[in-house]
Amino acid sequence: MNITLMHYTPLDVCAHAIRTCWQSFDKSDDGGDRDKALIDRVGNKFKHASTMEHLVYTFYIQGVSRALLQELARHRIASPSVKSTRYTLKELKESEPFADDDYQSAKRFIVLTNNKLVDSASIKALNNLQSILKSGISNDIAKYCLPESYKTELTWTINARSLQNFISLRSNKAALWEIREMSYAIYNSLPTEHQYLFEACLYQEKKDSSSLEL
Repeated sequence: MNITLMHYTPLDVCAHAIRTCWQSFDKSDDGGDRDKALIDRVGNKFKHASTMEHLVYTFYIQGVSRALLQELARHRIASPSVKSTRYTLKELKESEPFADDDYQSAKRFIVLTNNKLVDSASIKALNNLQSILKSGISNDIAKYCLPESYKTELTWTINARSLQNFISLRSNKAALWEIREMSYAIYNSLPTEHQYLFEACLYQEKKDSSSLEL
């Protein structure tokens, strides 16, 4: 998995939106500590969370499974642009068949779980799909036998309010292991000056830390 932050809204845009409500522009410090505290106070502590929607982030997410992609589809509000199987299965069609235990080669196409039974089954599914593609069946029909582990990538745009919700839910230990990994990777890829807005969302990590101190 690789997460790249491609673009983000400067904090002063969100502070400006908040100050629009009270016409308190004269108190701004152009995205400095005063404006940062304002965003946290109004957006988080006072629960005027709609103001956080002025902060928008765009990520390039690579090497995740289609199982994770289904999990992402449950989140509002975000905009995904996903690698198309209609146009990109040629890369599998042109590769060599894989041995059932050739995990090193197969990981180009699938996310490995470190469970040999599952990963070997995914490799078999890759070989089956490859055979179907080479028989001349169209990608649109052949893709119905794609394994859930098949890798994909997407450009993902989300506002700060929705991202807080995403991190809160997906950093939890109950979340799918792969999307939990993604939630931490997303957090770590955020600009340092933005991370304070999402720290409280990593509540599961804080619970773990507290229990260790007892």
